[in-house]
Amino acid sequence: QVQLVESGGGLVQAGDSLRLSCTASGRTFSNYDMGWFRQAPGKEREFVATIRRSVDRTYYADSVKGRFTISRDNAKNTVYLQMNSLKPEDTAVYYCASAPTGSFYRILSAAYVYWGQGTQVTVST
Repeated sequence: QVQLVESGGGLVQAGDSLRLSCTASGRTFSNYDMGWFRQAPGKEREFVATIRRSVDRTYYADSVKGRFTISRDNAKNTVYLQMNSLKPEDTAVYYCASAPTGSFYRILSAAYVYWGQGTQVTVST
């Protein structure tokens, strides 16, 4: 089992930045690919970003490319999502997820095994 705990959400204004953290416990963190998803009210959960076990292998949704950065610190068992130039449409509950490392980028929620409880990000105009 892997337990994931997100933190760092909050209420910010458009154009501000936030950094989300997700700390994992239970298994060897470096053996897992990690992802961030988000779900806005009335919408389906959508992919945001993913990072393979190697820290230089990342992939982003077009809607956040150039504004968000996913990173990981395997020594701290933590994955981060740095969010810059936030927009009101970024408002959602953000979830981190993990799965045993594979040979492809996981952009579907079904590709992940473990999920955190989510953290709310609200961007006001």
